Amino acid sequence: MSALEDLVRPSLARIVAPGDGYAPERGEYWGSGFFIAPGWLLTCAHVVGKGGAEVWRSRSPVGVTWQGGTTTGEVVLAKPRPEPAHAGRGRWEFPDIALVRVHGADDARCVWLSDRAPTIPAPVSLHGWSRQTGALGLRHGVGEASGRDGKALLLTGALPVEGLSGGPVVDLRHGSVIAMNKGVRQTEGAAVPVTALRELHDLRGGDILHTVMREHDLYHLARFNRPGADTDWTRVQAGLRDPGAPGLTPAQRLHLYGHLAQLPPPSGPGEIADLVQEAKSRVVQSDFRSPFPEDLRTWREGAALLHGLRDLGDKGGRPELDLDAVLLYAAKVARHTVLERPGDTDPETLRHFTRWIGEQAVLYAQPVIREDIVRLLGEVSEPFPARPAAPVLTRERSPRTGADVLVDIGEPVYGERYPLSVRLLYDGRDVTPLYSNDLGVRRHELQEHLREPLAEALRLGDRGEHLAVIEAFLPRALLDEPIDEWRLVPEGGAAGDGGEYEEDDFFDEQSMPLGLRRTVLVRDRRRNAKAPIPEWRRRWTATARGPLAGIPLRGESTDTGHQSGGRRESRLGTFRRLSGSGDGCVPVFCGPVGSGAGREAMDVALAAGHPLVLWRRDGHDHDGCRAFHRSAARLLSLAGRAEGLHAHVRDLRIGALDPEIALSEGLMGRIAVLYDPPDRPPYASEIMRPPPPAGP
Repeated sequence: MSALEDLVRPSLARIVAPGDGYAPERGEYWGSGFFIAPGWLLTCAHVVGKGGAEVWRSRSPVGVTWQGGTTTGEVVLAKPRPEPAHAGRGRWEFPDIALVRVHGADDARCVWLSDRAPTIPAPVSLHGWSRQTGALGLRHGVGEASGRDGKALLLTGALPVEGLSGGPVVDLRHGSVIAMNKGVRQTEGAAVPVTALRELHDLRGGDILHTVMREHDLYHLARFNRPGADTDWTRVQAGLRDPGAPGLTPAQRLHLYGHLAQLPPPSGPGEIADLVQEAKSRVVQSDFRSPFPEDLRTWREGAALLHGLRDLGDKGGRPELDLDAVLLYAAKVARHTVLERPGDTDPETLRHFTRWIGEQAVLYAQPVIREDIVRLLGEVSEPFPARPAAPVLTRERSPRTGADVLVDIGEPVYGERYPLSVRLLYDGRDVTPLYSNDLGVRRHELQEHLREPLAEALRLGDRGEHLAVIEAFLPRALLDEPIDEWRLVPEGGAAGDGGEYEEDDFFDEQSMPLGLRRTVLVRDRRRNAKAPIPEWRRRWTATARGPLAGIPLRGESTDTGHQSGGRRESRLGTFRRLSGSGDGCVPVFCGPVGSGAGREAMDVALAAGHPLVLWRRDGHDHDGCRAFHRSAARLLSLAGRAEGLHAHVRDLRIGALDPEIALSEGLMGRIAVLYDPPDRPPYASEIMRPPPPAGP
């Protein structure tokens, strides 16, 4: 038995039907699983799904048999989580992952989880329980992680067989669990990368993953430090490493992760990515900028992107850079924690961490990086410094405001299909692609196809107090598309509930319409593809400074209502009126603008350089039109300037949804706003190169 197999075997478990005996010979065996922290088991969602609807309602336990005995556990998190009526049937899409809390398994042996996405190709071993030969028994095979297909890690050689689903896949080069067996099709196997755990963070109760990973890292640190302990994962990893290889050692990584595990968890991916970028740019090159590389959720994942770092500008590479970057990142995390979460940080824990960072820096860091680390650690003092007042910064100029999200829907191709892309806008300047679909989708499919990439982009863009803004670049035919009403979960289903919708779920951040929580900007795609005209720049300067005043988008539609029997204003008449209006005027219309008379007038308003337009997407009568124009006038007066519009529009949208508020305040209609400043991406945007590879 190899050293790695000897480590994996005690952590393996059989998932079985609960009941007397848990006898696998009576057909009660469901699949494999493995312990990732004391009392915490990882397996496939389709394995525990064999227990039916009661398992998903946490009303029925699952049976767990492992080296320490037989007990029960409950499914805490899972994705996908099927509707009860379909539990146990149908296809199980990726990530097909479930986290189970196991009773009485606090002394279970646990695997070491990889801290980053697997590099391929890679020699791997597959582990679990199998029924392939008839009788249930342990299975161990050697194969290769040969490629990726969407969210799947592809396997060749040894393949998952019946019963092996939910068992671990081990990287034989580095000694870590990189994936979980899922299934096989013809000559290829499929596995779920352990990085899929990130997808569970956004489910209801997903914060428990911070506790699980904390216990994972502290378990391995305690085992490594135990006198006279058996062989452990860290020592085996050290044996797999080339002797004398520079950079972060497995023991250093273990101690670092043990310290990071005891800090308050980060608030979101952007918070981690900022510190990673700062450390990377300092070590690699002074002007280096990288996009958000991954959906980071723990401090350890940030460090993982830095060990194995190489300098892109140095063809020979300098592998010692990774230790400089990791130690600098650790010092930045310590300082950030003190400044952002002083009340949640234990002084003694922080003292041990900073002492360890300082010792490692003295021994291994380059002099210039050591000076940076000493300076940062000097700011981590007791009593904890007061949190500094936040500076007043604009969204374009803030150096650390997370990112905003650009949704780009192109002009239709192949008939009625609209190409899509989702990108991150960092610092109002750098654009990072996240998702694209050049083939395009039909208009009624837009929300469905954009839901998942948009949710991912928002997770990456949110940072600290910064809530990512959505900027939607639309063809003019789609200006009435209700993006502010879209939700990040399918209609009728709340985040993580598999379709069992409850009224309280409306206020879940995933279930709430986007425009009730975030700023959603509608922008004109055609105009933004060209250099800004002088009129556009001049009017934007005026609306940004304020004050704002309303002007009818169409001359026959005013605050007195549509003129009965009146003639429609000509295009040149509209252009003359809108061109001659004051620079701080905002065109207002009480109807849709994606077609008909509204579309004609919108074309003219854009040609006249107006950056702001306010309208109603829904139908209306004459009385409704009068009320809307008057309401719009009040809104513009209260907002004062362009930046003030967002909060007031959001307030009106919330009020209009409540029948009592809408009646008492005379609110009505589905409000839409064109908010289109010049000199913003996609025109003159800078596409960033990818970050340096983090793998060895």
